[in-house]
Amino acid sequence: MNLSIREHIINNFKGDDYDTLRRAIDESVASQDEVTLPGLGVFLEIIWENADQELKNQLIEIIKKRVEKGLQNAGDEGEKKES
Repeated sequence: MNLSIREHIINNFKGDDYDTLRRAIDESVASQDEVTLPGLGVFLEIIWENADQELKNQLIEIIKKRVEKGLQNAGDEGEKKES
């Protein structure tokens, strides 16, 4: 059986509940491990394919603002939110 990465990731989460999906995303983002990037990319693809234009515009705005900041401040935002 020859599954693509996309199919593997989707199959890996089939049947998972809201909390499991949320935890998987939170842990992937928090770990900043590049191994998790393909999975997050598949999730973004799912969101994008099912989003209306307003949500797509919101996502682009969030991404644009974060990309403009660059990587140097990546950890700063999380620290400010926890304070």
